[in-house]
Amino acid sequence: MPTFSPTSGTGRRIGLAALVVATVLATVPAAAAHVPGSRSGGDCGTHERTRQALRVLTDRDGITGAAVLVSDPAADEPCRRLAETAGTADLRTGRPMDTVDRLRVGSVTKTFTAALVLQLVAERRLSLEAPVDRYLPGLIHGHGHDGRLITVRQLLQHTSGLPDYLEAPEWEHPERLRYRHFEPRDLVRRALELSRPQGTWHYATTNYLVLGLLVREVTGRTPEAEITRRIIEPLGLHDTYWPGDDTRVRGPHSRSYFRDGDGRRVDGTAWNMTFGGVGGALVSSPGDLTRFAAALFDGRLLPLAQLAEMRRTVEADADRLWPGARYGLGLISTPLSCGGTWWGHGGTVPGGHRALVAVSTDGRSVAVALNEVPATLQAELDFLDLVDTSLCEGRSPERTSA
Repeated sequence: MPTFSPTSGTGRRIGLAALVVATVLATVPAAAAHVPGSRSGGDCGTHERTRQALRVLTDRDGITGAAVLVSDPAADEPCRRLAETAGTADLRTGRPMDTVDRLRVGSVTKTFTAALVLQLVAERRLSLEAPVDRYLPGLIHGHGHDGRLITVRQLLQHTSGLPDYLEAPEWEHPERLRYRHFEPRDLVRRALELSRPQGTWHYATTNYLVLGLLVREVTGRTPEAEITRRIIEPLGLHDTYWPGDDTRVRGPHSRSYFRDGDGRRVDGTAWNMTFGGVGGALVSSPGDLTRFAAALFDGRLLPLAQLAEMRRTVEADADRLWPGARYGLGLISTPLSCGGTWWGHGGTVPGGHRALVAVSTDGRSVAVALNEVPATLQAELDFLDLVDTSLCEGRSPERTSA
């Protein structure tokens, strides 16, 4: 939701525009055969660098709780999974973090929505090059915006020129709106009242609310129902669901925390997420996110042609993401320090949850869950370092070039 900017004072910006950080999710064929140079014989290494990077977030940066789940399908069976936690899931009880806990995943939701749209493209019910007005005439009109000139592709890759409704003045204090219900059309209408953003790429959850309206128009069903029917249920993602107006998180979950104006930690778990919709409302878990990512890239969700479209990237604004990041159709790509690239998406919600799932080009994946948003530039960089370390630790040159 707001975007994450490692160069800004707040360190927040993507999907919820200054409120909810949208970061990371993608992968390549995750069920690869054994790759030369992968671990064997039960020697899984210590993963000490990954553990240290995780602890930095809680011990130095003051994050309440953090969890990381690493999956390496190219390794031998004992070494395929690492689950590590640090800090506290619930300050009331002192319960520690757990990698099986559910959380609000923010803008990771966008990759689910993009996958649905590309399924409809494969079925020839939508066209990437078609203008919005072909499906929703008159929805985008006025204040310099014209739905006849904005394509489905531009919505998916944030090159539509639409403002983000989350940048409206009322969202400067999102906690004041935490129990309100929002309708997608109302939020789109509010966005169109804002000034047109600068540059050719501008991250805006508005784009994905418009995509949700397109899905409803061509299928006759809500986009939430279609994602549940086509993706969540077939993949058996039992921790993943749409909360609707329910402000609770059902099932085992970490609580989430944010800081008030005086720097005090506030419980932000209860939140009406209708403001995020198909751009940021999903609840999920690290395990479900990695299962979704694997299915996306092993062909269970999309034909190869549509998967290739998702991975066609444009240059992103480094001030709103981070240096080296590029944006595809609901996916972000980022260079790895050890060579190669990770693909992914992630998100932050104003109540404090942050999720990220990323996959490297050799198939190793990582899902990270925080229950408090990093408050400093250093903490944001440490968050990205955990992703990079998890995907690079112990990689051989053969795997780096895979």
